[in-house]
Amino acid sequence: MPIFGELFISELLKKPILDFKGDTLGNLKDIIIVRGEPLPVLKSLIVSRKKKGFSVPWETMTIFNKRIMASTLNADGLVPYEPSDEDLLAVRDILDKQIVDATGAKVVRVNDIKLEGFEGKAVLVAVDVGMRGILRRLGIERQGNEFFKLFRIELPHNLISWTYIQPLEPKLKTIALTVPRQMVTNLHPADIAEIISSVSREEGTSLFTDLDLKTAAETLSELDPDVQASIITEMEPEKASDIIEEMPPDEAADILGDLPTEKMKALLERIDKEDAEDIQELLEHEENTAGGLMTNEFIAYEPDIKVSEAMERFKKDAAEIETIYYIYIIDDQERLLGVLSLRELLLADPDKTLSGIMVTNLKTLSPEDDENVAAAAISKYNLAAIPVVDKENVLLGIVTMDDIIDRILPPKAKRKRKKV
Repeated sequence: MPIFGELFISELLKKPILDFKGDTLGNLKDIIIVRGEPLPVLKSLIVSRKKKGFSVPWETMTIFNKRIMASTLNADGLVPYEPSDEDLLAVRDILDKQIVDATGAKVVRVNDIKLEGFEGKAVLVAVDVGMRGILRRLGIERQGNEFFKLFRIELPHNLISWTYIQPLEPKLKTIALTVPRQMVTNLHPADIAEIISSVSREEGTSLFTDLDLKTAAETLSELDPDVQASIITEMEPEKASDIIEEMPPDEAADILGDLPTEKMKALLERIDKEDAEDIQELLEHEENTAGGLMTNEFIAYEPDIKVSEAMERFKKDAAEIETIYYIYIIDDQERLLGVLSLRELLLADPDKTLSGIMVTNLKTLSPEDDENVAAAAISKYNLAAIPVVDKENVLLGIVTMDDIIDRILPPKAKRKRKKV
């Protein structure tokens, strides 16, 4: 069946569909869509006639464009349409729904739907998410475009190809119309978090649940505390614990600290013992202190090993650590002796020991120091990270520049950790 030029569903709605004699069968109310290859296919048209709905199969259409729609049926051949949850309707289920724009990493609204002809069928090729779609539905696209031209503004065609939208299901919810999972995974975790925060809690949870383990862990840390707690609380305990275990211990502690005590303890019991101990250590500190900010993931070596050995060990150890700026030198009691930057390690004589090249004039924090003290120290001494030690100078963890930035730009809601 011919479709002439660009055709949007807003240009067809409420217009008459004619029979073979030229009489009106009814006015177009909606269209039923089914899966097709490569694009969704128009199965039939729903017309309104005498306040009742009737179905006009696509196979009966002889003309289909924005000026004329005609069918081989007559009024006696119309079959009443019985609404069904199994049907996917363009107007009811797609128009005005929200989708994810993968290129812009944001949630947008479907303002119109574009159709084209393909091998004798009408297929859905794109959705319009821009101003043109709104103006077109109001019937003033041309006038609106002319108006904006007065100000030398060219209205863009904001179309998202249907190939980036899936799946096709009846009564689509906001996030059900979304880019394929692999495309979501390729977005930056901060962008995924923004998308999740833009939709309802139920839909955000649904999108989050579909993420792979690594992406889920990275995305979770970017969400606001109340959203984090809600998602983890509603999730199956086994999967929730797997995600928590994938996260750096300081970020995991932040999230677990917002959960009800019983839920927190239940998840800790499912996590690897060593990881759980790291998290529990961090949970003992108040959030607004150096101890609350720090991570206990760092690399520390003995003072008597050679640079060459340290570099070999570093290649293996670094894979398990999220952020590395320095190598810390500790004794057998884990007391801090010195520090090396990665640059100093790489440029050092391979045969020298770490004690021979380490810096011993150290700037440190105590775990009780206020977060503002930590921020001031990192800024004053131009450090990428600063160690946190106890009264015996035992290295407990490090506060990184990233930790400080996360706290102050922008400020996240303050947490009150529950101690285990």
